[in-house]
Amino acid sequence: MKQDRMAVQADEVLLTLDELCRATEVGPDWVSARVQAGLLAAHRVDAAAWQFDTVALQRVRCMVRLERDFDAVPELAALVADLQDEIERLRARLRRAGLG
Repeated sequence: MKQDRMAVQADEVLLTLDELCRATEVGPDWVSARVQAGLLAAHRVDAAAWQFDTVALQRVRCMVRLERDFDAVPELAALVADLQDEIERLRARLRRAGLG
């Protein structure tokens, strides 16, 4: 099972900072501020470059909507994104158990 997860991770698409910004219509400063605050995970390639996985892409899209539509502060947007992820994980567990 661990090998399967590692294979999926190895095949996963990683986005550069510029690609993430284009895909989510935010600026590098927006992303950088949230990475530095610990609200968004980034894979450090080297001292000057970050890469972002598809989870980060979905998280940024969610946080942008919350900040824009509800004038949420970044910390609140990150908390809501965390809660939405947890709800999805719990629903998946229920489906696997045949209960949902």
